[in-house]
Amino acid sequence: MKLYVSLAIAALLAGCATAYQPQGATGGFSSSQLDENVFQVSFKGNGYTDRDKANDYALLRSAEIALEKGYSYFIIVDAQQYSKNSSFTTPVTATTNIRSNTYGSAYGNGNNVNYSGNTQGTATTTFSGGETYNISKPRTTNTIVCFKEKPQGFSYNAEFVAKSLKEKYGLNTPSK
Repeated sequence: MKLYVSLAIAALLAGCATAYQPQGATGGFSSSQLDENVFQVSFKGNGYTDRDKANDYALLRSAEIALEKGYSYFIIVDAQQYSKNSSFTTPVTATTNIRSNTYGSAYGNGNNVNYSGNTQGTATTTFSGGETYNISKPRTTNTIVCFKEKPQGFSYNAEFVAKSLKEKYGLNTPSK
């Protein structure tokens, strides 16, 4: 019974994609400052998080960091995308159903009693479980360089990226 309760709780906790949140037990974003205007930004999703969403969340957090630090633009100088893969196999259980019929008779004469009987039965055992589920958890890490003025070549407009991705995912909360 404890196993079923534990599995039910785990299923409830893992039933949703990782939210846009600071790194926690179910995933999220984290960052490190590497230089005055250089940051490493990561997002870790769970097994229900889509690869594109993990990439977008890392990009959104990159834009928020640029804005929080007073920069308007950023470029991604290094991007790493990979998945952490694992598997889970459900336990095997067996259920046995037994049907039996007993027929008997007794007959006697005085102190002498004879008994006879016959029992017939069938048993059926059903096995369930043993399925293996593969889980892929997307990871994205961007190294960004931030600028106050628009640099030459391609760059992201931090305010535009933040607004666009927040609208896309319905995130109208202030950045964390």
